[in-house]
Amino acid sequence: QVQLVESGGGLVQAGGSLRLSCAASGIRFSIYAMGWYRQAPAKQRELVAGIASSGSTKYADSVKGRFTISRDNAKNTVYLQMNSLKPEDTTVYHCAAGLGFAVVLSHPDYWGQGTQVTVSS
Repeated sequence: QVQLVESGGGLVQAGGSLRLSCAASGIRFSIYAMGWYRQAPAKQRELVAGIASSGSTKYADSVKGRFTISRDNAKNTVYLQMNSLKPEDTTVYHCAAGLGFAVVLSHPDYWGQGTQVTVSS
């Protein structure tokens, strides 16, 4: 059974930082691409960042220079370091896994339940 469990969300003031973590189980983590998505109410789901099994990364334009995705294959965990947070970053963030970079960037195979990030102005 595949599980993706996110943690690290919370309430932070604008300009602050948070680090999200996603612990994966039930998959051979090292060969999977991983990603972070977010979906605000009444908005389309948005890819925030993705990281391939090779370590290549891709970011949404809205977070470039502020967010960093990384992975630790020894811990089966992917991270999202979020700096210079803005109120418009407020929403639920979901971890995703896909067998291939193109897969995780478009239609991931697996999803986590999500963690809430709230940025106050």
